[in-house]
Amino acid sequence: MNVAIVTVGDELLAGQTTNTNATWLSERLTERGVSVERVTTVPDRIGDIARVVNEYRAEYDAVIVTGGLGPTHDDVTMEGVAAALGRSLEEHADALAWLEADGYSRADLTAGTADLPAGARPLHNETGVAPGAVLEGVYVLPGVPSEMRAMFESVADEFSGTQTYRAVVVADEPESALLDRVATVRERFEITVGSYPGESVRLALEGTDEETVSEAEAWLRERVEQPSGDR
Repeated sequence: MNVAIVTVGDELLAGQTTNTNATWLSERLTERGVSVERVTTVPDRIGDIARVVNEYRAEYDAVIVTGGLGPTHDDVTMEGVAAALGRSLEEHADALAWLEADGYSRADLTAGTADLPAGARPLHNETGVAPGAVLEGVYVLPGVPSEMRAMFESVADEFSGTQTYRAVVVADEPESALLDRVATVRERFEITVGSYPGESVRLALEGTDEETVSEAEAWLRERVEQPSGDR
């Protein structure tokens, strides 16, 4: 299963808010064996949301959109998703019933709070007000981290894939000097290798067979110079 994550918000693009939602979702999806292939941030503009969601839903098994839910002037995510799917926005009876059960009367709710794309499956917001929605492989979640996490957990079982295993070897050598050994370990073992330079170089080995990853890790450790603390 492959997934794209779309985070919505002008404040994310301006650096005023750290995009913790994308990191958390990527971690949780990876744990479930799902391949996260895109993480994109778009502004609070209907056209941008609609364009990206429409493009990604054609390419990936699912698209998770987070942020911009609610009835205020800059909460336009539902409208953008509805435009991408060619749907109108309609007040959803189940979403409205959940809100009333949580203690919100119709008089308390701002117009549009329970509006979802026509035909969508509503997702109950257990820790907030704005409901989420699922339609045609597009999952729309709130931007408030606590609300997003609780809502994702309610649909987490709908995301699954092949379990992957990971090991990291730290090398105290220039990245360019490791190219031959990286190429060899990839040829000998059915794994992928990511190289992340810094004070040392972190070589991340990943594969679908735990024993193969372990064998590749052992093979590589014997053939690189490791920082003194890692020996």
